[in-house]
Amino acid sequence: MVRVIGGPASRARHTKVRAATKGYRGKNHSTFRLAMQAMMKAGMHAYVGRKQKKRDFRRLWISRISTALREQGERYSEIKNKWLHAKMDVDRKNLSEIAVNYPKVFGKLVDVAKKTKIVK
Repeated sequence: MVRVIGGPASRARHTKVRAATKGYRGKNHSTFRLAMQAMMKAGMHAYVGRKQKKRDFRRLWISRISTALREQGERYSEIKNKWLHAKMDVDRKNLSEIAVNYPKVFGKLVDVAKKTKIVK
């Protein structure tokens, strides 16, 4: 019997890895072993980055809202608490967009929060 070796499958796997690491520096894009390691490390960084992106955007939205509130002489933590008690279901992303693009509308939202009484 003829011995079966995995040449075509190995070559296909190597080609796929090299295509995925196209643009990497040095031997990390041409040598299979180094390309495999670089691809795995890039995958780990991408996984972590997807989690960090959510944190970064939340931080950006809060700083935008806080800046717009400071111009009106208010603090973010107090107004956010009043919005919660007023049952306003506007998330931070949309609030930041309103604060940046529509300051008059944002001012009315702040007025609603100021009129809200907190019941303990």
